[in-house]
Amino acid sequence: MSLADRMVLVVGGTGALGRAVCLALLSGGARVVASARQAGEFAALSAAAGPAAGRLTFVQADVSDPAQAARAVEEAARAGTLGAVVSTAGGWAGGAPLAEEPADRLARMLASNLGPAHALARAAVPALARAGGGAIVQVASAAAVGPQPGQASYAAAKAAVTSLLASLAEEVRPMRIRVNVVLPGTMDTEANRAAMPDADRSAWVSTADVARVIAFLCSDDARAVTGAAIPVR
Repeated sequence: MSLADRMVLVVGGTGALGRAVCLALLSGGARVVASARQAGEFAALSAAAGPAAGRLTFVQADVSDPAQAARAVEEAARAGTLGAVVSTAGGWAGGAPLAEEPADRLARMLASNLGPAHALARAAVPALARAGGGAIVQVASAAAVGPQPGQASYAAAKAAVTSLLASLAEEVRPMRIRVNVVLPGTMDTEANRAAMPDADRSAWVSTADVARVIAFLCSDDARAVTGAAIPVR
């Protein structure tokens, strides 16, 4: 799988999964623009990239704001011919049955998950169309497709993201833009280890494995794949 000279925007690129995605894309030869709300963790990402850091740049943006989402996409497009837009952005809240959760939880989950996906998709489509096509890859969650007691509002928001991108995939197929969603199970991250210290981590998926699936979906090897929601567990 080669991603040589492909320009890819990775939203949430300095987080646990975003960092793994950036490194996987760089190892395939891509040029990467990492986007995040804060610049503080970019130095660690750049250091981890080693010699490939010359193909890595950063743009600070909060893509829940449509104007900032558009700016991030346009800056990536100015850096080279845009080939793919990846979003790992999102938020989680849970731990209580639906009847006991805070009244504003659903609104917060939609704002932190569906809102960024919507804003970024609207910004990405025109830029990818101008480039002659490409790929949009959105990270949602396995929670989108199965019962999730204790995190119902989070699951509902991720299901909405998945449905949004499925509709988008059909809309942009004539533009040669592929749209796919990745549905990871519980990922082995420092944050999840801290939040669930007694969990059986043997069933958790590594961020590197999720990142490899995302890199594949950005590549020409996935040219026949669109409208998919792919579990990675």
